[in-house]
Formats: sequence, structure tokens, C-alpha cells
Amino acid sequence: MAVSEAGNGRGVTLDAVARVAGVSRATVSRVVNGNPKVGEEAKRQVERAIERLGYIPNPAARSLVTRRSDSIGVVIPEPPGMLFGDPFFPRLLRGISTELAARNYQLVLLMPQSPEEEPRVERYLAAGHVDGALLVSLHGEDAMPAALAARGIPVVVGGRPPGGEGVSYVDVDNVGGAKAAVAHLIRAGRRTIATIGGPPDMSAGTDRLEGYRQGLAAGGLALDAALEAAADFTQEGGAEAMRRILAARPDVDGVFAASDLMAAGALQVLRAAGRRVPEDVSIVGFDDSSIAATAEPPLTSIRQPIEEMGREMVRLLLEQASRPGSVPRKVILATQLVRRRSSEGGPKR
Repeated sequence: MAVSEAGNGRGVTLDAVARVAGVSRATVSRVVNGNPKVGEEAKRQVERAIERLGYIPNPAARSLVTRRSDSIGVVIPEPPGMLFGDPFFPRLLRGISTELAARNYQLVLLMPQSPEEEPRVERYLAAGHVDGALLVSLHGEDAMPAALAARGIPVVVGGRPPGGEGVSYVDVDNVGGAKAAVAHLIRAGRRTIATIGGPPDMSAGTDRLEGYRQGLAAGGLALDAALEAAADFTQEGGAEAMRRILAARPDVDGVFAASDLMAAGALQVLRAAGRRVPEDVSIVGFDDSSIAATAEPPLTSIRQPIEEMGREMVRLLLEQASRPGSVPRKVILATQLVRRRSSEGGPKR
């Protein structure tokens, strides 16, 4: 029987590698397990066969038989400080873990710290250690979703993939939420409305910026590049962006920040500059996190259903795993404006 050379590696056996390499199965096993008692020529033949067939070692005997590990990988390519400092991630992981536990699956958290680490994570996911992967907080044209899907691994992305829509994903209505935030500021009498946007290499950043711009247009207000500053979804980034906006447009009277953390940073800077919130400047954040409720003054914010997003990602992934070859799906969850004191009351002239 001929051995296919175009597979994704998940069904290739040691015997198949041995036939292509022209060596014994035991020799292949020794090479795979790093045993030094293999001649250089035989080792090269085995390595060429492994590359040719895309063989992926899998040490779990049960997985070899059932092709199931009862584990799901969650990949978050962000530094630990952001993962544990941004309220978004614990809430998302809570939703994911709750849904997985209800279905008797384990969560495996993977945090590549650089693009150079992603191939290692990809190899781990492809080796059969997990039954699928949830990818969160992707930046730029990240190739991991497409690479994993090409290997036959079920994949669901949290947030619209910046590089396209070739894989399933779950997102919130970022454009609509941002647009609602700006409309609220306009109703409060604000006319010089700035935005502290998210990273331009993330769909959440670009979509919330688009919603801000649509909101201004709907309210008859002109765009002004001096009122737009991008940051990194952190409190420090929000503070620095607010400083840039104040330096360029000291007459700013409204701010939409694309995360509550950045809104909290903006609050600090405005307070230090002697600007009162909400009397002089109204602020709206995004997330409706614990930070919004405990800030002083409490932050008006766009609520996104973060836990539900995590649960829906799991449901979509396991549905995909049960139906190999199914068409990628997208799920968009609604957002809601939650009013608090940071935006209440009109401008005091």
C-alpha cells in the first residue's frame, strides 16, 4: 500500500516513516526519542522521512487509539503582566473553563512571548496533546490559525482574525459599541471628542476606532487626527495617550477609551491636569470591568459579554471537532452602554 506524502501528519505512524526511510520501526523510534545509538546516515534518512510525511510524535497511547486527549489548548500571546493585570483575560478564561468543565475537558494555557516561540506552540498543539485550540488576542497577520487549520486541528479565534475570516471566530460588536459610546457623549453635550484607541494591529483596536469615527459622522462632527491616539490596552498606555491628546487639543471635552484600563489612565492624567470629570471632560470606557465600577468617578462603559464569549468559543470549537470539514462560522455578540457618573451631566461653561 502506498504511503501518502500529502497528509497533515496526524495519521502518520512509525511504520509508515520506517517504510519511507528504509529502516526498521525500532530505528525510527530511537530517532524520535533522541536515542544516540543510531548511525548518522540512518538518522538523516529518518529525519527526511519525518519531514516528508509530516509525522508528529505522540507519546500518549490512548490518544493514538482514540485521537482524543480531552484537553483544549488556549493560546494567549501576551506577556504575563497583561494576562493577569487586564480584567478581560481572567473573565474570558472563567467562561472558557466553566464550559470546558461542564463537558469534562481540561484547559491547557499556552503563552508564547514572541513570534519566535509560536512554532514551538504550534508543534505542541499539532502533536495530539489537545483536541483543539482557542486563540485569543492575536496581533497582525498571525499565521497560527491557518497553520493549525491546515493540519486538521479544530481552531476558534477570540475576536475577528486580523488576517481574514478563514477560521471560525467569536467576537463582540466592537463597531456598534464604540459608536454608541460616542453617541452618548454627543447627547451629553460634548463636541470635542477624542479617542484612545487600541493597538492598530488588532481587530478590536481597528473596529473600535471605526465605530468612533462612525459615531462622530452620525453626530455631524468632523474627524480630527489630533483627537486620535493609539495605545496598548494598558493603564499606562492610556495615560500616555491622554497626555498626547491634551497637548494637541487642550479643549477636549469628551473621551472614548477603547478599554476601561486605558480610561482609568486617562482619568489620572486629567485629574493631574486640573480637569474635572465629568464637569469638564466626560469619559466612556469599554469592557464594563471591575475597574469601571471602582474608578473615581465610576466609569460609564460599554459592556461586552466576556464570559459568554469564552463559553461560545468552546461550544463552537467542540461542534467543529465533532464535524470535521465543516464550514468556518462567526458569532458576533451584542454590547451595551452602562451609564455611570464619568459621563453624566452636560459641560459646565
